[in-house]
Amino acid sequence: MRLLLVEDDALLGAQLQQSLAQAGYACDWLQAGVEAAIQGSLEPYDLAILDLGLPDRPGMDILAEWRRKGLALPVIVLTARSSWQEKVEAFHVGADDYVTKPFHLQELLARLAAVHKRTVGVVSGELVVDDLRLDEQTQTVWQAQRAHVLTGTEFRLLRYLMLHPGRIFSKTELTEHVYAYDADKDSNVIEVYVNRLRHKIGADRIQTRRGQGYVLIVQAA
Repeated sequence: MRLLLVEDDALLGAQLQQSLAQAGYACDWLQAGVEAAIQGSLEPYDLAILDLGLPDRPGMDILAEWRRKGLALPVIVLTARSSWQEKVEAFHVGADDYVTKPFHLQELLARLAAVHKRTVGVVSGELVVDDLRLDEQTQTVWQAQRAHVLTGTEFRLLRYLMLHPGRIFSKTELTEHVYAYDADKDSNVIEVYVNRLRHKIGADRIQTRRGQGYVLIVQAA
């Protein structure tokens, strides 16, 4: 899952980017509002965390522009502004959630996961597909009573597939959602990590569709 973090505070931004990466997210961090408005429209992000008090362009204007363009990117506003009027305005403009500073990291992570799951139609708090249950706190996948500890990339890849079971993704699409913007991307590496996951959860769970990509199979009831 790939995030756009828009935060002009250098210390907070660096800390958040590191914490989000440790939590299993590919995170691009931008400090300038003008750049964020453009990149948010062009790159295939799964969610944005947006500060309102940016020095070059208000975050509320960026959010409004994204919505005018029809961009359905889920947005969590993260700001020091705590008045109810500004919260109401943000929701009217198109925010999906609103977190005020100071905040607890675990609360932000919980809200982030909830917003994204809601966006893709997952109604359960846990991420479950058939006999697979993903523990996002420990980055472990449970299959019945057996636990498989995942590496960071394996976790990001499996989580994305489990958020979209039955959907076919090309290697390029998976690369765009598993790696950050400035990462050393190689779509061929996806094949390596798919094979690693197959060894852990079963070769038949992630199928290759020739000329199309990969799909996490949903077993028939």
